[in-house]
Amino acid sequence: MFQIIDGIPVWGDHEEGTIAQIRRCASDPEAVKAALMADGHLGYSMPIGGVIAYRDAVSPSGVGYDISCGIKGVRTNLRADDIRKDISKIMDQVARKVVFGLGGTSGKAADHPLFDDPTWRDLPEVGKLRQLAREQLGTVGSGNHWVDILEDEEGWVWVAAHFGSRGLGHKIASGFLNLAHGRPFDAPAPGESMQQPATVISLRRDLGQAYWQAMTLAGRYAYAGRDFVVQQVLDILGAQVTEEVHNHHNYAWKERVNGEELIVVRKGATPAWPGQRGFVGGSMGDISVVVEGVESDESRLGLHSTIHGAGRVMSRIQAAGKRRWVKRHGRRVQEVVKPGKITREMMLEWLRREGVELRGGGTDESPHVYRRLPEVLKHHANTITIVHTLKPMGVAMAGEDVFDPYKD
Repeated sequence: MFQIIDGIPVWGDHEEGTIAQIRRCASDPEAVKAALMADGHLGYSMPIGGVIAYRDAVSPSGVGYDISCGIKGVRTNLRADDIRKDISKIMDQVARKVVFGLGGTSGKAADHPLFDDPTWRDLPEVGKLRQLAREQLGTVGSGNHWVDILEDEEGWVWVAAHFGSRGLGHKIASGFLNLAHGRPFDAPAPGESMQQPATVISLRRDLGQAYWQAMTLAGRYAYAGRDFVVQQVLDILGAQVTEEVHNHHNYAWKERVNGEELIVVRKGATPAWPGQRGFVGGSMGDISVVVEGVESDESRLGLHSTIHGAGRVMSRIQAAGKRRWVKRHGRRVQEVVKPGKITREMMLEWLRREGVELRGGGTDESPHVYRRLPEVLKHHANTITIVHTLKPMGVAMAGEDVFDPYKD
């Protein structure tokens, strides 16, 4: 179920501002093809759910600030019925063991082999971020990032984690956007608007090659972080892995499109080549799914991509209200300036109805602010098949009191 708008295949229904963003990205001289997934909404320069194929070029603003954000999901050898009565205690352990937000460190991942990658040496500005990366490896962050325990259609327990490259990715993105516009790598952010035209860098330039190298490093970093966090939860459960799905959905790939190698940038979109599996997360009160790409004309039009989630229908400020961080008694706390549409009671009532045990989480991530995932998936019925349907048992996220400048 899609339509062609100004030559761009668009799945689902979108606000005009979202369509305008993908239209503007598609008009770039280096852009060859574009598509918009059904979970799309406004993003910085390029819409979430947007896919653009470039010829010998990459877009740091398209990949975004949370480079290589993605999801790892694993099926375990445990039965949901065997842990159901203990899910509250299990989620207490998850919330204690897994580090959310800024400032914490796992203390166990700093010696990961990726810190020997030559990129730290070859790109001095990135090398300066290595200590930050060491400290944050294996931390989840905040915003829409989570750790879930789920039950599949056959009653098996799954563990999943959704987050990206944390402060490392944010600073790489900021730094290369600065360099592309003639500013120093570590210059302060200029406060560009959401409607800022996409920044596109030719891979024929040294700057483009340097960004590609740094982005690839951030991709390895995100994979390592998700591996670490998922293993923490497996250790709590005493579980073994029987199936694994792991993918980015904010990244750029070299792919062959109609016989030509292009750079495909997906911002909040999951690769779905024929036979390729991906994990698509719903809200804290909705299902998640494991999908597999299929071969079809529609798949080719969508650049072998699909949704990465359900898609927001309400902004964070609309949902949670306007808040500001203030210092009280030496601590950062949030002060409500204007109430939002969603109360914590509304959010918790939804979760009680669905039988979900929550730790942390703010009203800006309530199920009320997202589309229903089954409805969004229907738009892509001709490009993917659903392999597993997963119902959340427990969800852990950063709480509203967690300060995190890398919140996306």
